[in-house]
Amino acid sequence: MTTNQTSGRRGLVWAILGGAVLIAGLVAIIVSSLLTQPAPSPRGTASESPSSAPPTTQAPPGDVLDASVDKQGWVPEPITTDREVYIRAAFEAASTFDTQLSTREEWLDYLDTWFTPDTRYTEAEQAARMKAAQLELRQGVVLPQEEWDSLANEAGRVVAATGGDVAYVPVTDDASGDMSIGTSDVTLLFTRSDGSGGETSYEEQVRVSVQVLCGPGSVPTPDSAQQAGDCKVVRYFTEPLEP
Repeated sequence: MTTNQTSGRRGLVWAILGGAVLIAGLVAIIVSSLLTQPAPSPRGTASESPSSAPPTTQAPPGDVLDASVDKQGWVPEPITTDREVYIRAAFEAASTFDTQLSTREEWLDYLDTWFTPDTRYTEAEQAARMKAAQLELRQGVVLPQEEWDSLANEAGRVVAATGGDVAYVPVTDDASGDMSIGTSDVTLLFTRSDGSGGETSYEEQVRVSVQVLCGPGSVPTPDSAQQAGDCKVVRYFTEPLEP
C-alpha cells in the first residue's frame, strides 16, 4: 500500500468519525431542547389557585327572592344591603301590578313579605307595630279598592319607575344607625283597554317616602336566600317626608 493510499483512507476514517460526532451532537441538542420545553397547557379553562380571601355572604348585585313574581305583574324583592337599591325597588313594588294577573289582596299579601319589625320598639310591641304599618300601606298608600276595581274592569295595569335622586331623612330614636327614610319621585304608567280592542296609556307622578332597615336587626323572609342584615321595609308613609 502506498503512502498516498494510506493517507487517503485515514482522511476518510476521520471524516466519517467527525460526521458521526456532529450528528450525535445535533441529536443531543434537539433532545435536550424537547425535554426542556414547558408542558403544553390543556385546552379549555385553566384552573386558578384558590383565593385566600374569605367567602362573602352578601348576595351579588341583581339577586332577588323570587324572580317569578313578575309573571303576576309584581316587582321582585331584591336581596341587598344597598339601601338605595332597595328603596327604589320598594317604591316601585308599592305601585306595580296587573289587575288581570292577581287580585288586590294577593298583591298586598305579597307586599307584606317585604316588611320587618321596627327595632326601635320592644319585642312585645314589634308585631303590633308591623301590623299597623302594613295596615297603613293598605289604607293610605296604595291604590284604593274602588280604583283597583275600576282599573280591573278595563283590563288595567300599572308600572312604576323611580326617577331622580333619593333624598334621605334621619330616623328618630334609631340608636343602631341602620334605618333610613328615603323620598323620591315615582312615575306611574297606567294602561287600560280603550274599549275597542286596543289600549290607552297615561302617566302620573307621585312623591313617596319609605323607611327601611339594612342591618343585623332585619328579619329575613322565611325560607328565602335573605339573611339578617339585608334590607327590609319598616314603613311606607302616607305623605312624603323631606329633609
